[in-house]
Amino acid sequence: MPRPIWTGTISFGLLNIPIRLMTAERRVDLHFRMLDSRDQTPVRYERVNAETGEEVPWKDVVKAFEYDKGNYVVMEKEDFKKAAPDSAESVDIEAFIDPTEIGPEYYEKPYYLVPTKKAEKGYVLLRETLNRSGLAGLARVVIRTREYLSLVLPRGDALVLILVRFPQELVPADEYDFPQEDPSSYRINDKELDMAKSLVESMVSKWDPKQYRDEFRLRLQKVIEARVHSKGGKVKVEEEEEAAADTATNVVDFMSLLKKSIDSNKRTPATGKSTTTKKAAAKKRGSSSKGKKKAAK
Repeated sequence: MPRPIWTGTISFGLLNIPIRLMTAERRVDLHFRMLDSRDQTPVRYERVNAETGEEVPWKDVVKAFEYDKGNYVVMEKEDFKKAAPDSAESVDIEAFIDPTEIGPEYYEKPYYLVPTKKAEKGYVLLRETLNRSGLAGLARVVIRTREYLSLVLPRGDALVLILVRFPQELVPADEYDFPQEDPSSYRINDKELDMAKSLVESMVSKWDPKQYRDEFRLRLQKVIEARVHSKGGKVKVEEEEEAAADTATNVVDFMSLLKKSIDSNKRTPATGKSTTTKKAAAKKRGSSSKGKKKAAK
């Protein structure tokens, strides 16, 4: 089984459901290495100083933003920390919406939300509630230091998290020229529309993903295999070791939490952390500050 991206919780109202965030995407691209045709030596990309032509070690590489043509401002590590989101490993559902209101252009990348052991009750409760209501959870989630907008949707026995693009990530349609006049303005008559409709109806079928394959990739793979056998080449792949996921959780009174959430209309804090965790963190900060005062003396 693949390694989880992180182990955390789905939170909505006062409920917290322990889950593992797992990728739902499998990359099947064929990767090629660039070689020098003269002696078949791998071609290496290096960080080179544009002025001296010398290689720059990673420790001397900094990030800079070009705020004007040819003018840059150098960014420090602290600058990125200031902009980093505070949210922990949690899927924080802020509202429930009709998923049909979101256009397909907003959908970006899928993940699976897999329950940890003993978290099945809360998981199934949310899944069945979404199934019966026809709604989706609109949530914020942090993946690798960046915060995303996302949807939590039921798919069969699973809950799927789909990253959703922010509006500013999309090019507005009005930046392009599309035909806006009535069909008759383009000399399309009713007979042509009826014939086109009949053609479409004759081609209607049910979506079956098993019927579709990347034919180009399959053909290219056969060519590669033939080339490997003809040249006697060998390929070595080192598999990464799997890591065991943390499955610890606690038994909770879901009826009580649901009632409190409805009565108080409260939201789970964005961090998704428990009260116990917050107290421990506060205690740790207090100890740290005392230590600094002693050191100052």
